[in-house]
Amino acid sequence: MRWDGNRESENIEDRRGQGGGSPIFGGRSIGIGTIVVALIGGWVLGINPLTLLGMLSGGGSPVAVQQPAPAGRAPADDTMARFVSTVLADTEDVWGDLFRKNGGNYQQPRLVLFRGATQTACGTGQAAMGPFYCPADQKVYIDLGFYQTLKNQLGAPGDFAQAYVIAHEVGHHVQHLLGITDKVDSMRGRVSKAEQNQLSVRLELQADCLAGVWAHHAQDARQILEQGDVEEAMNAAAKIGDDALQRAAGGAVVPDSFTHGTSAQRQRWFQSGLQRGELKGCDTFSARQL
Repeated sequence: MRWDGNRESENIEDRRGQGGGSPIFGGRSIGIGTIVVALIGGWVLGINPLTLLGMLSGGGSPVAVQQPAPAGRAPADDTMARFVSTVLADTEDVWGDLFRKNGGNYQQPRLVLFRGATQTACGTGQAAMGPFYCPADQKVYIDLGFYQTLKNQLGAPGDFAQAYVIAHEVGHHVQHLLGITDKVDSMRGRVSKAEQNQLSVRLELQADCLAGVWAHHAQDARQILEQGDVEEAMNAAAKIGDDALQRAAGGAVVPDSFTHGTSAQRQRWFQSGLQRGELKGCDTFSARQL
């Protein structure tokens, strides 16, 4: 991926050098990596993945969390932080332009770098959750150690695979700005657990598609893609499909429990966004077949 030398975002909060704060019990945010870590942990440690998932998404003991920091640029000598900052800036450029063309105003999210755990408006953010978006404060959170998990445990290396993860979370921010997230959340408690999971799948697949829309326009404007980049993103999408994760954990594949979509679905919707580059092409909620 061609990124070095491109604009970096000013919307970076670097909390990695801060000490822990007061103990706070976990919140409700579940990021792209929560289920990944739960399933891998259950597989390796012999612990029920559902038990781990409950701990990672809010149960268990309190943890010391890092406090908010001012926004700014990533450190010049920190290549990975600069990379994430540059990807975020590129999403700002793409979505800012798309919102303007549709008569809207894009509100840029902030991206928080942290280690271990940190405060969010959605509760305690933990490294074990992987990257996640909190709509309550409009921030994307990431412990950069997740990229080692993505590469070493899940077998999804590559800088464009890493960019896809950030673009997916920014896709959730776009959904929030468009009111889609609130509509899905309003259904909680009004539908069955299986139906709620299906809504979650459609929300996640739409975020994958929006990540593809970003890549489409970034390529048109700045030619960011190099040979093998698309394959990296498609491989990452495949590795974090619900069916692939359940197989990796050594258990049965249970479609009713899916919350993010199968590997094939995640690949299909990212590819759709990448090829078409259109918001209207990402309407997973009206699609008869995912």
